[in-house]
Amino acid sequence: MGKLKEVALFIVVTIIISVFLYYSTFTGFSFGTWDKWVLIAINVVFLTLFILFIPFKKKMTRLPNSVYVAFIVALYVEMYGIPLTMYLFAGVFGYDKMFSLEFLLTGVVGEEPFYRFFNSYVFPASKVIMGIGILLIIFGWRQIHKARSQGKLVTTGLYKYVRHPQYLGFLLITLGLNVMWLTIITLIMWPVLAVLYWRLAKKEDEEMEEQFGEEFREYKRKVPGFIPRLRIKKLEKSNQV
Repeated sequence: MGKLKEVALFIVVTIIISVFLYYSTFTGFSFGTWDKWVLIAINVVFLTLFILFIPFKKKMTRLPNSVYVAFIVALYVEMYGIPLTMYLFAGVFGYDKMFSLEFLLTGVVGEEPFYRFFNSYVFPASKVIMGIGILLIIFGWRQIHKARSQGKLVTTGLYKYVRHPQYLGFLLITLGLNVMWLTIITLIMWPVLAVLYWRLAKKEDEEMEEQFGEEFREYKRKVPGFIPRLRIKKLEKSNQV
């Protein structure tokens, strides 16, 4: 029953956050110039607060988190402030309102079909992806925070499926933002961010192996770093002793 409650809570909070993200972005397109800059600040602050769930004890942690913040700022400034993508491609493709790369599709499928499909499916889907990413960060931090004082290796909950749910959460947030509003800058930055978090995860695996030895090596053999397996192998319940 406890697991059912956790799943239900995860789904409910994901829906709430997704709805908030949907309206905080969608309604911004009808705001005035000053209101849009306020909206930029609100979105940037909200989406960067989740960095507080990641410890800053190592210098290596700061670089990917700094790139994450830069990604958020670049995307929302271009979305509501300075449309760099439009400036770069307007002359090349002949569009005067190509605010992101998705707008290129309007020339292929037409504006009405594109906007109908985008607003009905792509835009809401991006918010769900971001909502899942946010929940991975929160729930991942919650488990780590509980186990930190006990000095145990966490292998249950989210950590039963992936070793680095929080870093996966950051990648899903930025992936959802790219799905919602793909620009030249964020298109370039996302692979860089993915590599930085992969390197950070690799470094943390080495530290965990030094601390927990064979227990972590066994856990690492059975649980992937970022992409969950379809079938989950049973882990030793060493952390429940």
